[in-house]
Amino acid sequence: MDILNELLAWFGDPAQWSGPAGIPARLGEHVYYSLLGLLIAAVIAVPIGLYTGHTGVGGFLTASLANFARALPTIGVLFLIVLAAGIGLVPVVAALVALAVPPILVNTHEGVRGVEPRLRDAALGMGMRGREVLFGLELPVALPLVLIGMRTAAVQVVATATIAAYVGVGGLGRYIVDGQARQDLTMMLGGSVLVVALAVVSTLLFAGLRRVLVAPGLRAESAAAR
Repeated sequence: MDILNELLAWFGDPAQWSGPAGIPARLGEHVYYSLLGLLIAAVIAVPIGLYTGHTGVGGFLTASLANFARALPTIGVLFLIVLAAGIGLVPVVAALVALAVPPILVNTHEGVRGVEPRLRDAALGMGMRGREVLFGLELPVALPLVLIGMRTAAVQVVATATIAAYVGVGGLGRYIVDGQARQDLTMMLGGSVLVVALAVVSTLLFAGLRRVLVAPGLRAESAAAR
């Protein structure tokens, strides 16, 4: 109870809500790093996943590279890039991109490859060709799985963006790193709670996007499959 009271007092302190080290500023930094990493990863992974899923070319290589990237320790990647590029935003975003690409890439590839052949045959029979089949049939059908990959990547990125604090960049990780340096458990818990809350908001956001972007029939089908 003492820890809970101290945590509530920490959040209730007006000093925590103003200035460059306040919660709004740190939260804004964290969201910026996370969004930037996620968007760059999506720009890289979604087109590749669509191509390999649609054509069947390079699917095994894509999955192998994605699984290899998953095995890379993010903090190790971060410090390697810091050694090469120096301290700043670039190594942080690069590490987050490396973390986010695999789930987006694999889910996009598998979503497109999972479209039933009879649907493709029907589309071809209607005169659809190439990109029309991809964007008119395969992508809409694969969209639930693509969004799951994006949601998984978003949660991982939000949680991992705390590493920005280790290389002198801001974000919510500053509360964890600075709290550890000062042996301030309340500050560390406060930062952790904020990161968890942001991850939950990210999950809810993608749930909302799913309701807006995915056709009701596909929502029901994907829910039944799970």
